[in-house]
Amino acid sequence: MTLVRASNLLALAVCVAWLAAALAAGALADVSQAINLERILAAPDRLARLGCDDLGRPVAARLIAGARTSLLVALSVAGCAMLVGTSVGLVAGWVGGWVDLVIMRLVDVVLAFPGLLLAIALAAVLGPGLVNLVLALVLVSWVSFARLARAQTLTLRQAGHVEAARAFAVPVPRILLRHVVPLMAAPLIVELTFAFAAVILAEASLSFLGLGVQPPEASWGNMIRDGKDFLLVAPHIVMAPGVAMALTVLALNLLGDRLRDRLDVALRQTSDGQSA
Repeated sequence: MTLVRASNLLALAVCVAWLAAALAAGALADVSQAINLERILAAPDRLARLGCDDLGRPVAARLIAGARTSLLVALSVAGCAMLVGTSVGLVAGWVGGWVDLVIMRLVDVVLAFPGLLLAIALAAVLGPGLVNLVLALVLVSWVSFARLARAQTLTLRQAGHVEAARAFAVPVPRILLRHVVPLMAAPLIVELTFAFAAVILAEASLSFLGLGVQPPEASWGNMIRDGKDFLLVAPHIVMAPGVAMALTVLALNLLGDRLRDRLDVALRQTSDGQSA
């Protein structure tokens, strides 16, 4: 129990550090893009705690700027995907019939392709850039929220309070917003947490391939791409963003697991019964 609590606190600390770095990135925007030819591939020292990259830019400042990029992309993609997917899932679960059939076949088509490969294809078609990156990832990410919202809607539409609202001829949008959506908020929030981690990895992968954030803007993915050619002589260029990304994704997944355990009443009751 102590180990679990320690891991949760550590994961929370990593997420707080990630958010703090993203918020502080604006003050270091000029520093992260300042080229210093005298400091090219400089090792970590007092002037640059994490060393400098192939253009003499401080890796620490670039790392903080990359944290802001990952946060903006994660919030944009996960937020839009949850909004679109939840809306589609609500319609499919509530209306049913051929509407549900068509929507779920579309979801199956999207899920038939590996998510990252589909995102790469969409980003290649749309072109590189932050906006196109967000759009490509949203088009891939909404399906998980749609399936979850549909499953929850199919269950909740049979609930007593929903049946009573329908009997009193309450408008359908009001029923969905006041009696269905609040009850599915917990699983959607858990799914949102895992989506953050998946989007961070996807953004870094696309930026590594040159399909995401473009220079001179910093991203953990393009930092790894720029440093891979100097891995033997300056490994700090790759290690810093790699470790930061790994810790952030791991922390988000741990917090998602913990949040799921806290919000899942049935699972919590089972755990309490086993403990007793």
